[in-house]
Amino acid sequence: MEKMIFMDKYPIYETTLNKADTQYKSVESVMDYLKAKIEADSVAAYIAQFDPYAHTLSLGGEIDATIVEAKEIIFCFGQKLPNATIVAVRPRAIGVIDRGEDLVINFMEAPNEPSTNTMIAWIEELKN
Repeated sequence: MEKMIFMDKYPIYETTLNKADTQYKSVESVMDYLKAKIEADSVAAYIAQFDPYAHTLSLGGEIDATIVEAKEIIFCFGQKLPNATIVAVRPRAIGVIDRGEDLVINFMEAPNEPSTNTMIAWIEELKN
């Protein structure tokens, strides 16, 4: 899992899994795995799934030719509302992108380290 700064301001974590190196061969199988992790977590709450690929396609937008499919699972770890501003950085989303031979999985860093570490652990478990 690599941490990087996207567009000079967004802290994201990203990993690329060769399909030969995981039992999860499709976006749907990873989404099912992540949903089970979210539902089993004592703090996390599943919200929805979103298909940015289909949405962008419906708008006639630009899609990288290497992307076959892309979905996001949306959920929240929010166990505190210490101020109004915290709502601006919720909920969480993990993206799963199929590029044929591999899957790219990414998310933006959470405002607290335990949530970020939980998402990293979930993703690391995808590797054989």
